[in-house]
Order: sequence, then C-alpha cells, then structure tokens
Amino acid sequence: MQTSTRIESPQENNKTLILVIVSIIAFFSSFQFSAVNIALPFINRDFNADAITLTWVSTAQSLTLGVFLLLFGRISDILGIKKVFTAGLIILTIGAVAAGFSTSIGMLIGFGIIMGIGGAMTIGNTTAIVAAIYPDNERGKALGINIAAVYVGLSAGPVLGGFLTAYLSWRSIYLCALIPGILGIISFLWKIKGELIGAKKEKFDYPGSIIYGLALISLMYGFSILPGLAGGILTLIGIIGFIIFFKWESRSTSPIIDINIFRNNRIFLFSTISNLIGYSAASAITFLLSLYLQYIQGFNPEIAGLILIAQPIMQAVLSPVTGRLSDKIEARILASAGMALIFTGLFMFIFLSNDTSVFFIIAALIILGIGFALFSSPNTSAALGSVSRQSYGVASGVLSTTRSIGQTLSMGITMIVIAIVIGRVVITQQYYPEFLTSAKIAFGVFSALCLVGIFTSMVRGKTRK
Repeated sequence: MQTSTRIESPQENNKTLILVIVSIIAFFSSFQFSAVNIALPFINRDFNADAITLTWVSTAQSLTLGVFLLLFGRISDILGIKKVFTAGLIILTIGAVAAGFSTSIGMLIGFGIIMGIGGAMTIGNTTAIVAAIYPDNERGKALGINIAAVYVGLSAGPVLGGFLTAYLSWRSIYLCALIPGILGIISFLWKIKGELIGAKKEKFDYPGSIIYGLALISLMYGFSILPGLAGGILTLIGIIGFIIFFKWESRSTSPIIDINIFRNNRIFLFSTISNLIGYSAASAITFLLSLYLQYIQGFNPEIAGLILIAQPIMQAVLSPVTGRLSDKIEARILASAGMALIFTGLFMFIFLSNDTSVFFIIAALIILGIGFALFSSPNTSAALGSVSRQSYGVASGVLSTTRSIGQTLSMGITMIVIAIVIGRVVITQQYYPEFLTSAKIAFGVFSALCLVGIFTSMVRGKTRK
C-alpha cells in the first residue's frame, strides 16, 4: 500500500483554513441540491413546466456531475488540484447566480448543467485536497469533518430551502451561493501559495474521455427510464461502452484511469465497490419515506421533513468522530460495521405498515445515520490512503463518481419496482396499498445489496501494517 507524506509549508500552516473553505463549499453544494427539490412546485408555478421537464431541474445537474467528476479528477492530476478547484468554484458561482435570474425552465436547466460542470471541478477535488494537506494520522478526522459538512447541508436543505422559498423566493436558493463562492475564490487565491500537489506532465486522453462520457450518460439515463425498451437498450449500450472504455484505458499511454489503481490495489478496488453499493442501497430512502409518511401516514410535508432529518443529523454529528476513529482502528472493521448497521435499518423498513409507529421509523433512521457515519469516512480514508499523492485527484473523482452512479441506480431500482407493481400512473389514494408493497420490496432489494457490501468491505484487506 502506498502512503502519503506530510506536505510542506505554506500549505501545512494553512491546512485548517483550507479545510474550512472546502467544507463550506461542500455544505453549500449539498444544501443547494437538496433545497431545490423542495422548491420544485414553486419553480413550476413560475414556468408552468410539465412533470418530466421539471424533474430535469435537478437531474441535469446530477447527471452532468456524474459524467465530469472522473474527467476533472484526471485533469486535476495533470494541471494541479488548486487550479481546477478554483476555476470550478468560479464556474459554479457564476452558474448558480445565473440560474437565480433564469426566465425560463430551459435556462434553469441549462445553468444547472453549468453548475454540474463547476461542481465536478470542486466537489470531486474536496476530498483530494483534504487528503493532500493532512498527514496519515490526521486524515480520517479531517475527512470526517468534510463529510459532516455534506450531511449538514443535506439536513439543512429541506428546512432552510423551504424557509427561503416561502419568505423570499426559490431564486434565493441559487443566489445565496454568491457569498461563499466569492469568499472561497479569494481565500484560495490569496492564502494558498503554489500548488497543493505537483502536477504531472502528461497528456489528456480525449478518446477515452469521450467513450467514458457517452457510456455513463447512456447507463445512467437508460437505467432511470427502465423497464421501458428504450431504457433497456440505453443501459445495454452503456455497459458495452464501459467494457470498451476499460479496454481502451488498459492500452492508453495516458489513461483517465490507470487500471492498475484497481488491478494492483485491492484496498482501493473494494473500497470503491463498497462505496457504490452503499449509495445504491441508501440513496432512495428519503424519496420512499417521504411519500410513505405523507401518503400512508398522512403527515404534512413539514412534519415528514422533521422526521426524515434524523438520519442526516446523526451522520453529521458522528462523521468527525468516526473519521478520527479511522486514524486508529482498521477502516475495514469500522466500514463493515457501518454497512451492517445500514443493512439493519433498511431491513427494519421491510416491516412498514399502515400504522407503523413514528418511533420505530425514527429508530431505524438513527441506525441508518450511525451506520453511514461509520461507513463513509473510514471507507473514503482507506481508499485515498491506498494511492499515491499524485493520484488523489483521480481517486477522489472515482469515489465521487461511484456516489453519483449509486444515487442514480438507487432511484432506478425504486422506479423499476414501482413500475412493475403499480405501473406508470399517478399515485392516488387507490394505489396507496400497491405503493406500500413497492416500498417494502425496494427496501428488501436494498437490504440484500448491503449484505454484499459487508462482504466487499471486509475483504479489502488491512489499511495499515
């Protein structure tokens, strides 16, 4: 296993400042994304868009993010992380402000794509930056703080987003990115001298990037519209595209992904697989429970939101603690225990009924929050600790990409189950029993995925001698 070494001054003296900056950016990125979903009805009120078009307000940004994360991770390794992160922060800020002044749904979706590109340049590099400026014995703690910022943003999104939308406008959700964006840009350019990691003098693999982008778009979009015929064809094209991509990369002299990072690195390989499984199993929880609490239990959106924040609050509180623990305890032990708790929480939801106690639901969410806190920080720390410092950019991009793919797969699995059980109809009261059945089946599938995740997490091997 390759290990990183402590970087030299002045970054060493500024590491706390850098951690604060990237954590603030991580918070606002996750906050904005989750808050927009609450504001969709108000956006629709202004632009009168159909339901399919409206979903692309958030989908366009997440899909763009998934496509470009890995590519900009590689570019960061070539040009330098600081350059790419700062440029991405500028693009993200401009895109967010422009989105806030959109005059049509098409403009909003277009600026969402620009935000996705800027987000790929920043979000994909936040963990790489933290890993670069902190030594091995402090990396887990720092990553835990950074990951906690993401969870706090996700928790605050529905609550603060609803407040901003109700008392100001949905546009304020985008415009509030201006202040942290400007502060982040100024801080990085003023305080951080030189590069965080020395850049490689290598070429960029343009053919490989094109193959990768087309394959990922086909796979993610195709899976999102299954079980339709078009979805099946696009998913198959995406799978074939990735086979071609990996064959191309194995022969390329300057690949986007050095296949050896998987082939000769057991820890990184299984950490990445575990990351994909974890997000594939847990990302649709909020969607399913939000509908369950409102349709089946009859709660209003405010109460449903308050119940659902139990999970991300636990993740936000405990992630710094579990990150610190991963500096002392084997990551595979902590991450595997976390995956086991995620399995437990998901398995509990299989027994949902029309009158399930709210305390039972909150207890399951708390278990899920603890599980994800135990899994995420140690898993990320183990993955980045297993590669050389010069590969932090692409390694961080791989982890972020598997997270985006996992989120898409999770929603895709949910949509497939609902389409099979209910069909493509509007969920009205007469379909509530079928929806409950769909949710329980989906939770069963996700629980099974977690059992596989426990195995892949355990077999990664030891992260320290």
